[in-house]
Amino acid sequence: MDADSVSLLREVLASTNWLERTRELGRALRTTRSPGGLLLVGTPDDEPWHLTAHLSDEARLSGLSQLTPTLLRWSPPANAPAHLRVGLDRLRDARRGETLFVIAEEQAPVPLLERVDDARRTGATILALDGGDPSLESLAHDALAVPRLDGPLSFDGAQHLVSSAAGDVRRLSLRERLARFVDRVSGPRVSD
Repeated sequence: MDADSVSLLREVLASTNWLERTRELGRALRTTRSPGGLLLVGTPDDEPWHLTAHLSDEARLSGLSQLTPTLLRWSPPANAPAHLRVGLDRLRDARRGETLFVIAEEQAPVPLLERVDDARRTGATILALDGGDPSLESLAHDALAVPRLDGPLSFDGAQHLVSSAAGDVRRLSLRERLARFVDRVSGPRVSD
């Protein structure tokens, strides 16, 4: 998806709360303190290669080195380049200031949930982009569920919006900052 397609998707979603939710998740990714401290993991059958590439681009283009992701792989080949050999054992070293971003369109398997829980206990911030997995969402500090509906936002589209929002470094107006403050003070939104 190119920049024009992302822009068109934003226009289509302008009257929904999807844009604000993807922006919130994108901003949360920026709270990672150091390059390589943004850990991305998917399910054994679906590693988030595409999102990893987009976040790498956003880190480079925005100058936000903390967005440089580390892709965690279920079974990395020993002969792969160093940046593609990082396995799930890296989660044992997760710590405060790092962010574990779980991307799981399908339900997260129990071994992944256990490792996410361990990373949370060591102080890592847990974020999730999922297809509506209550077990994963209960472990996450912030989660965005993209259900499989015939709506305007696909799981792939949500990944593009989140990565784009992560690299967006524009200054918010006073009105936007106040609106965000009121949203946080008033509590979570309850959907119908």
